[in-house]
Parts: sequence; structure tokens; C-alpha cells
Amino acid sequence: MGFSDWVHRTNYAVARSPVGRWFRLENSGHPNERKGSFFFTEIRAGLATFFAMAYIISVNATITSDTGGTCVCPPESQADNCDTNTDYLLCVQEVNRDIVTATAAIAALGTFFMGFLANLPVALAPGMGLNAYFAYTVVGHHGSGMIPYRVAVTAVFVEGFVFLALTLLGIRQWLARALPASIKLATGTGIGLYLTLIGLSYSAGIGLITGATDSPVELAGCSQSLLNDAGMCEASDKMRSPTMWIGIFCGGVLTALLMIYRVKGAVIMGILLVSIISWPRPTSVTYFPHTDIGDSKFDFFKKVVTFHPITHTLVAQEWNIAGHGSQFGLAFITFLYVDILDTTGTLYSMARFAGAIDERTQDFEGSAMAYMVDAICVSIGSLFGTPPVTAFVESGAGISEGGRTGLTSCVTGLCFFIAVFFAPIFASIPPWATGCTLVLVGALMCKAAADINWRYYGDAIPAFLTIAIMPFTYSIAYGLIAGILSYITLNVITWLIEKGTFGRVVPPNKDEKDPWTWKVPGGFFPPWLRRVFRGKKDFWRPDDNESVDLGVGPDGSVSSQDRYAEKSEGKVPA
Repeated sequence: MGFSDWVHRTNYAVARSPVGRWFRLENSGHPNERKGSFFFTEIRAGLATFFAMAYIISVNATITSDTGGTCVCPPESQADNCDTNTDYLLCVQEVNRDIVTATAAIAALGTFFMGFLANLPVALAPGMGLNAYFAYTVVGHHGSGMIPYRVAVTAVFVEGFVFLALTLLGIRQWLARALPASIKLATGTGIGLYLTLIGLSYSAGIGLITGATDSPVELAGCSQSLLNDAGMCEASDKMRSPTMWIGIFCGGVLTALLMIYRVKGAVIMGILLVSIISWPRPTSVTYFPHTDIGDSKFDFFKKVVTFHPITHTLVAQEWNIAGHGSQFGLAFITFLYVDILDTTGTLYSMARFAGAIDERTQDFEGSAMAYMVDAICVSIGSLFGTPPVTAFVESGAGISEGGRTGLTSCVTGLCFFIAVFFAPIFASIPPWATGCTLVLVGALMCKAAADINWRYYGDAIPAFLTIAIMPFTYSIAYGLIAGILSYITLNVITWLIEKGTFGRVVPPNKDEKDPWTWKVPGGFFPPWLRRVFRGKKDFWRPDDNESVDLGVGPDGSVSSQDRYAEKSEGKVPA
């Protein structure tokens, strides 16, 4: 028996087991099995997602610990925000190690249960962008912002429970389903460009671009140590960074070629190759240069296996918010609306990318559970001392590797759990190892733009604004806000003109507009709440005649999941 036969037999055996039926793998016999989902494919996809987002372990720790955490700056050193106080800076280093453990732990917990309970190939972790807002606006550098660190994590804790209430009432699910079709399609494309921008930047990418003064962004490509005070490269240093070229050729071109030839594990191979090349010290592409920061990273890397207990940031909430009322409220509201739009847009786009959207109801399987897991993890993460937890767009790396079920997320979650003890290794994956991977995933996600209704400007312009604003503002939430507000403005004014002229002044191609109604199929309230209203005692169990989220609908139509599989097999046109 050859290796491929063994893989096929193992895939089939797992699919026929209780595990396969729980995750609805192909050949599991479940009426709503996910076509194209196989055991080894899901494992490979989970590893790809983990390697694509492992950078969050070190990056989130660096950003969050810049607040100073629970460290107290003595009055005599507050003039310079304790930037030169050795004891304070040593405490900040301990906070950094705390957040490394906390980030890996909450990512492990949230991602595993997202897969196990919601059966979605989506990973959770403290969100990029949200952590920057938390660190540099709300708390500030070494606590110089609006409110202290302890009060800020209290706001995050409360936000999580508000999220949970909105989910139980079905508001978050309705928001995702009721968004106009053009906005939903544009969200996936916008996130693709957002991923591309991350992959090209210094924070989590190859460093090809950087912010500028005369223009919004500028060509970079120099070593990070050569950036001037404005954060830009001198003209003579541009495009000379060896790490950037290693990332482009070994992490980008090589991975793209492997993807063209459909080599399984292409994404993981590229990330691992660049990481291994970047670990030896006496090279020009090392991740551990002989600097104070490089020495600190290498000392941590040499530990290989270690567990750093959370000592400073665990349950650091401060409930006495007297004197911080208005600032607390502002931080809470901002966290709430940014996170709700960010998570809603990301979850919906990842579900569509995985082919898990039911075109009839515009919902995806396990949506209520997915939002509940996310909400609960926001509050749990705050107990660990982290900024708000959200769905990660890097989940697209695993989906592009074939991940279709929650088994992908369970594998990613287990990897993050291992990373709690192997944090020195996983925190040492350099950003240029994952940068081009994010660019390639962004390219795959942009295919949704082909399905946008570009014929009618009332659909096309809001969709374009959604796509453009996401990368340009470095925020998924702001892109959605721009798209939704422009859609409402343009279409409401058009409707008022039509009504005011008694139907005489209408757009020439109004018949080409995508239909929209807030009365989406499936109703406003979630199914479990409707069952409660009917007096059903076991309200958590679906009725026998209740239509399912995926599979064949009541009218006999094939859902998007099945159409996705058929497209992959060439049975229907893409």
C-alpha cells in the first residue's frame, strides 16, 4: 500500500468516525457534510493559519506592553514617562513576557472553541489595529493616554458581555445578513487589500512600504535600523534590505510557484524556509542582530521550551472608574463599534471564502455560536490582560490551503497551546517570513470583486469605497462604515427623488440594481429565540422540519457550500 493510499484510507476512516461526523467531513455521512474537507487537508490548513498569524504572539506583546501594563512609574520619573527608569523598564519587560503567554493562551482557547463549537476554519486572537488603539490612544505610551491600563481592560471586559447580549438577541447575525450584497462582496476584497498592506509593511511583513510625509505611503525596502526619524528610508538605502529579498523570493515567488503546481503545504513551506534561514546569527538576514533588542530576542529564543506564568496582568481590572467616567465611556463605545464591525466583516468574509454562506438566508452555519465564542473570549482575554480578541483575516491562509471545517481551527488552537510552552520558537518567526504569504492570500480574496454589481453606481460606488477605505485607513471597521453610509446616502436620496417626482425621475438602469430588504430570510431573531417564544422546552435543538444553514434548501436549491465543491471539481462554471 503506497503513501497516497494510506492517506486516502486514513481520511476515510477519520471521516466515518465520530470526529468526522462532528466536523462534517466529506464521507462522514452527515446530511450537511462539507464537500472537499479531508482530515489531512484540515491539519495542513490549521498549520498554515497558525504560521501565518504566529507573529501576533510577539507583536501583540510588544504593542501592549508599551503601555507599561500594571507597572507604576515613580513621580520623579514621570517627566519622561519613565523612559530612562531602569526598574520600570525591567517591569515592562516582565509585562511583555506576560502578554506573550496571554496572547498564546487566549488565541489557543478562542480558536479551538471557534472550531469545536462553531465548526468554522477561523482563528481568534487579540486584534491588530485594536491593540494599537488600546495601547497608543486609550492607555498611551507608559500610561500617558486617556485612562490607566487597569481601567482599559475593564472596558474590554464589559464590551465582551455587551457583545454576548447582542449575539443572543440576533443583532450581530442580522447585521451581517442584512448588509447589501455589494458591500458584503466588497468586504472580502477590501480585507484582501488590507492583508496585502500588512504583508508589505514593516510591522508584520517584508518592509517594502512605509508611511511618508509628502505622500501617504512610500517605497521603503531598507533595513529597519536604517529608517530615519520620520520612519522612512533614505533614497540610497531603498530596496536594499536583504530580509525583504529573502521574503520576496523564498516566501513569495517560491510559494506562488508551489501554489501554481498545487503542491500541498506550499504556504507552510515558504514560511518555514524563510524562518530557518533567518535564525542563524552571523548573517545579514538574521532575526537576532547583535543589538540590545536582538540579544534579548535571542536569549528568549535559546530557551526553546519555557513557560512564563502571567504575574502582572492577570485579572488586573479596576472597577472604581470614578474620575475616568467620560474617558471610560469613550473607550468602551469605540471598542464596541470598531470590534463589532471588524469581527462581523471578517467572519462573514472568511465564511464566504470557505464557501460556507447559505445564499438563501445570507447566513453561515454556526454563526450564532461563532459570535458567542468571540464575545466570551473578548472578556476572558481582558482577564489575561490583552486588548479585544477578534477574528483574524490570516485565517484565509488556512482556507486557501483547503480548510473547510472547524477541524482547521482546532489544529490552529492546539498549535497556539503548544506555543504557550514553545513561545521562544513561535515568537521568533520573523515578519518577512509571513509577509508575502499575506499578499498571496490577499490576491486570492480579491476574486470576490468580480461578482460586485458594477453596472449600477448605487451599488458600485459604496462597494469601491468599502474596498478602498479598509487598507487606506488600516481598519476593516472604517471601510464598512464608509460603504454602509455611502450606500444609505446615495440610495435614500435616489428613492426620495423618485417618490418626490412621482416616479418620473429615476436612474436609467434602476432595474439593474441589486435588490435589498431588511426582511432577510430566516427573520430577525435567531432560531433558538423563536423556539423559546413557541414554548419549546429543548429550545437549543433545531426542529425536524427547520431548514438547515447549509446543504439543500427547502426549495431544493443547492447551497453555496455544495456549489463551492462543484466549482472546485469543475461540475459547474465558476
